[in-house]
Amino acid sequence: MTSPTTASDAVHARATRKAFVRLVPLLMAAYFMAFVDRTNVGLAKSSLEVDAGIDAAAYGLGAGLFFLTYAAFEVPSNLILHRIGAKVWIGRIAVTWGLITMAMMFISSPAIFYVLRLLLGAAEAGLYPGIMYLITTWFAQKDRAKAVSFILLAGSIAFIVANPIGGALMKMDGVGGLHGWQWLFVLEGIPTVLLGILIFLVLPNSPSRARWLSDDEASELTRRAVGEEAHVERPGAIVRSAMSKPFLLTIAAIYFMNQIATYGVIFFVPSIVEAMDVTDSVMIGLISAVVGIGAVIGLLVVPRVLARNPGTEVRLIGYATAGAIVMALAFVVVDNGVAQMIILSATMLFIVGVQPLYWSTLMARLGGVAAAAGLAFVNTIGLTGGFVGPYAFGLAENATGSPSAGLWVLIAATTLGLLCVPLLKVLLATHDAKHPVVDPDEDFAPVTVEETAETSVSTDGAIDFSDQ
Repeated sequence: MTSPTTASDAVHARATRKAFVRLVPLLMAAYFMAFVDRTNVGLAKSSLEVDAGIDAAAYGLGAGLFFLTYAAFEVPSNLILHRIGAKVWIGRIAVTWGLITMAMMFISSPAIFYVLRLLLGAAEAGLYPGIMYLITTWFAQKDRAKAVSFILLAGSIAFIVANPIGGALMKMDGVGGLHGWQWLFVLEGIPTVLLGILIFLVLPNSPSRARWLSDDEASELTRRAVGEEAHVERPGAIVRSAMSKPFLLTIAAIYFMNQIATYGVIFFVPSIVEAMDVTDSVMIGLISAVVGIGAVIGLLVVPRVLARNPGTEVRLIGYATAGAIVMALAFVVVDNGVAQMIILSATMLFIVGVQPLYWSTLMARLGGVAAAAGLAFVNTIGLTGGFVGPYAFGLAENATGSPSAGLWVLIAATTLGLLCVPLLKVLLATHDAKHPVVDPDEDFAPVTVEETAETSVSTDGAIDFSDQ
């Protein structure tokens, strides 16, 4: 954040610090538990095959089905949140997905596994875009990438922490007559229910409802986040307009490819580690956590790079996507387990580290109900990749006998995403020329994001991501 130069700047800086301290940790806790509850099934994969007859393809399908219902209910969920407020709706989301996570202990066949994963997706739908929408109503554009990176950081920390903890819970096999994987679901679902109740009690719907903000602080946060002009269009028209924007559709396509890679790795890294002749569940969890370390580094580094180079989101998206491809190719040609895990961690550094840039780019150009619908729509399209990724990784493993075969799926998807980046740059330049981005931090002066940026493709076909 920049140093305050006026009384208004000082008030806003103070209010933003309070929001980061009081609001962001609660949202991080919600996303932390969401990540735990949607991915803990990866540790149970081998046990579910023995106890419930769920093979790699069935597991990949079930893991991915979560994202179909999650995606289907994204936009309706965010529109409900916009109407009734975050505290009730996000609290409801957390309580219901926690209860369904606990119900996963009753898995006894692939069919029950599929049904519960579908229900879990429906219950959790709207959490992430709801959090993204809250960020647009609380934080100025210059602070949003930082806020988003903290939220995503919680997911990466969850992967680091939850894998070893989950591995330890798996060792409770036989306690109380339950399998270890049953204890895993029960003991990780209970905290989510309690968190949902806490969210309902303490989460403010808006800055004006936050008791820990003064009137001046609340007003300044709102002004710099959403501006002072109210939308007069009908909500339906705003929603249709938001979701028809070419740049939004292109970001959705890139995010779709990114999520194929992200969740393919997340759900199959325990199997990749197990294939390296690691048999102890705790060690599998600990080694798998290395991948999360790479994601954490990416989320800490990329927003800092953007802060020092404002307006370079698209260029950074291109570089990060290309970096992920290079790392994945290195993984498939290296034959050493230790080196492979380091390379896979570096792959996730790029794949996850780039994600705040998608949302920052969108948040600069959407507000109000358009932001609620547009952000949810992008997440809907993107997380459909969360279905495709695990399923494709599972098919690749069944076809080759190797969990690592899914890295070729990652390479293909990420390459397609990279090919979309030049188009995104052109579309953003066109949109911003017609609709200059307004920055409330500068007295509502029109500011065109990447106003001098142009995409060039050299005559030999090489893509240039640099600004002209």
